[in-house]
Amino acid sequence: MRIVVVGAGVVGVTASWYLAEAGHEVTVLERQPAPGLETSFANGGQISVCHAEPWANPSAPVKVLSWLGHESSPLLWRLRADPAQWAWGMRFLRECLPGRTRHNIEALVRLGLYSRASLQALRDSLDLRYDQERRGILHIYTEQAEFDHAVPQAALMSELGCVRRVLSARECLAIEPALSASTVPLVGGTYTPDDESGDACKFTAQLAEHCTRRGVTFRYGTVVTHLTRAGDRISGIGLQGGETVVADAYVVAAASYSRALLAPVGCDVPIYPAKGYSITIPLAPDAPAPTVSITDDGHKLVYSRLGSRLRVAGTAEFNGYNLEINPIRIKALLRRTRAVFPAVEAEGEIEEWTGLRPATPGNLPLIGASPCSNLYLDTGHGTLGWTLACGSGRLLADLVSGKPPEVDPKPYRP
Repeated sequence: MRIVVVGAGVVGVTASWYLAEAGHEVTVLERQPAPGLETSFANGGQISVCHAEPWANPSAPVKVLSWLGHESSPLLWRLRADPAQWAWGMRFLRECLPGRTRHNIEALVRLGLYSRASLQALRDSLDLRYDQERRGILHIYTEQAEFDHAVPQAALMSELGCVRRVLSARECLAIEPALSASTVPLVGGTYTPDDESGDACKFTAQLAEHCTRRGVTFRYGTVVTHLTRAGDRISGIGLQGGETVVADAYVVAAASYSRALLAPVGCDVPIYPAKGYSITIPLAPDAPAPTVSITDDGHKLVYSRLGSRLRVAGTAEFNGYNLEINPIRIKALLRRTRAVFPAVEAEGEIEEWTGLRPATPGNLPLIGASPCSNLYLDTGHGTLGWTLACGSGRLLADLVSGKPPEVDPKPYRP
């Protein structure tokens, strides 16, 4: 089939690769001048399958209330006169119920394990290099209550097929000696040796090159304005300037902007932008920076070594489609980094970044067919786009091709 994919982030490019591999003729429409320049550009870098716990969990409502009005809080909810925000928030509360949380964790881990294996196979077959590290991910805890909560979560992940070890503070230091200089005492941690890290933007750019060699057409600097519906099908995609692109099937992988495209054709998806922040610190060759990717759970931050850089990313700000960098939140990232790694100094200018992550209330992505018979979705991955991209792309390609998928698609059905 002739298939048009909207979006050339890590999710859209991986979907395009697997669709082309399945024999389809693929065209990708992307408004930026190159792939991976929005949500995928400067994220935390983690392939965090065994830490794939949704923001929506039984403890979340109390935490969100306690963080209201605090500019530097891990999750900042800016109340707006926006019906979509309030509707999303009510659904988020429903997903915080214990049964829903358990269901969502199981679905995330199932797709995550499949995705990580798919990434590894793809990397080996194409010889991709994107500052990847296979040293696992270390979750650290500096508060006893957070650590106590992590112990049963580690047991649950083990039940679901992950290796997630509970560690003492001393064992954490043995895995990552750079933590020994921390001014914040550790109380313990958990370690997932099979998880990975790497630069999602570099991966996306390299895979896009391989897609081109396979015959995928990328149209950069192309702004999609609307989908046109005729009966139960999409008849075309309208572009800025008046052009209409026609294909046999269409895939929307436009991250936080997916909802604006889909709602007018009767597919109102529960996606709301969760604004994340990152700083990228250039390092000297002998810098005492971590080499193992770390998640600072209480502050919802990750630290990932990407070659000669240290990426610090995280937090969530629900403030519509606002992309202004809040200096208070950047300072919070710097302050925590200096507390945990006081010996790390920048060898040059620190890069500040913010981007919108397409969050669903329960953190599950939307993958598969829509109410329009030839319109498919691959979006809503929230903080796990890099973790789930390859598995999502394979699952989508199977569904589009009418092939029995290797992963049960029901939890992710739009």
